[in-house]
Amino acid sequence: MHLAYPAVLAVLLFCTGLYGVLARRNAILVLMSVELMLNAVNLNLVAFDVWLRDTLHAGQALTLFTITIAAAEIGIGLAIVLLVYRNRGSSDVDRLRDLAERPDGPDVDGRPDEQQAQQTPAQQAEAAA
Repeated sequence: MHLAYPAVLAVLLFCTGLYGVLARRNAILVLMSVELMLNAVNLNLVAFDVWLRDTLHAGQALTLFTITIAAAEIGIGLAIVLLVYRNRGSSDVDRLRDLAERPDGPDVDGRPDEQQAQQTPAQQAEAAA
């Protein structure tokens, strides 16, 4: 087997994933693009393992670790995206400047109310509900 075929396919997959990360606005599509990039890496690891005829199959072992890390990353990433969508109503990456909750409103001079600043986050959540 020639090494060029899987290498070219891996480059195409990686470039497609990179374009998706840089151009997409939806957080779920960005996570899917990261998965494409990780799959391109997995393809390269297995192709080079076969090409080098490694007796320990290090490329395939590293591929298993990469798949495990990708599964954990997608699980945590989707949980974060769902929580952001529930709180903000959108999963648009450009509209998410920060993940910190802001107080209900600034005072006249633009600073938060002193009473709100002294409350714990649990008290602020109870007051908002």
